[in-house]
Amino acid sequence: MAFEIYVDETNESPVIQLKDGSAGCNVEIYSFGALLNAFCITTPGKKVNVIDGFLSPQDAKENITNGFKSAKLSPFVCRMEKGEYQLEGVTHKIKKHYLGAEAIHGLLFDAAFTIKEYGTDGQCAFVKLNYVYAKKEEGFPFSFSVEILYKLSSNYSLDITTSVTNTGEKEMPLSDGWHPYFKLGESVNDLQMKINSNTMLEFDNRLLPSGNYINYNSYETMQPLNDTFLDNSFLLKNHDVPACILKNTEAGLELTITADPSYPYLQIYTPGHRKSIAVENLSSAPDAFNNGIGLIKIKPGQSYNFKTTYRLSLV
Repeated sequence: MAFEIYVDETNESPVIQLKDGSAGCNVEIYSFGALLNAFCITTPGKKVNVIDGFLSPQDAKENITNGFKSAKLSPFVCRMEKGEYQLEGVTHKIKKHYLGAEAIHGLLFDAAFTIKEYGTDGQCAFVKLNYVYAKKEEGFPFSFSVEILYKLSSNYSLDITTSVTNTGEKEMPLSDGWHPYFKLGESVNDLQMKINSNTMLEFDNRLLPSGNYINYNSYETMQPLNDTFLDNSFLLKNHDVPACILKNTEAGLELTITADPSYPYLQIYTPGHRKSIAVENLSSAPDAFNNGIGLIKIKPGQSYNFKTTYRLSLV
């Protein structure tokens, strides 16, 4: 059988392996945070993991807030000004993780997901992970469930679909996204990059959107990244072509990131160590609970789906 799945439940947090034996491809997922910890392709002479991940689930638990590698961003993404937002005239304050004065990266990055279902067939290997949120003490007085489907198909293709359902009795604000870091070589300076955007959100000095947009077409065509620093959000032009393509010609690798219309924004961050690059699919702009840019309002019993596809290839 080409596709296989292995679940290691020897530790408190299960680890799932999806494998395509015929292609020499495997994906590693932690139930802790539903983190994507490895996405491997076989190159001439060796297997390469393009995800900047963790050494173990315990390492992830201890260090997830140091960069938020592969974190699920929900029910808000990126930064929220002072960790505060208003609903029906009432001010709520997030009681989770802060960077400076701002709350960041949602409430699920350290959630203990459970394995709902997994399996294989001739076309793919998949796993569904589930988490039910009801922690009103964290400043988000809503109940919701999250189901994340990872599906590995042929040609080094990985689909990740998130389904969020409002299980409470009130309309709920929602933004969703991912925070993976990719490494296609020793340094991101060796990458070429193309993004399907010519529009950048203007940020203030706290990396919060001003509400204005800036023309930015430096990577509308494939260009070397070199020493460019980015910590910015881009509005995608459409969803007819990939949102982002990363290529390292010397390493012989290319990663294509395709988002469906549920993810109209793309955040790109190049950390100071320059060993990997964060490319984040987002349903809204940062601080959407306050500025309303792309904010979803989900009714009781309603579900929203969000999908990203990563595809690797040899070049």
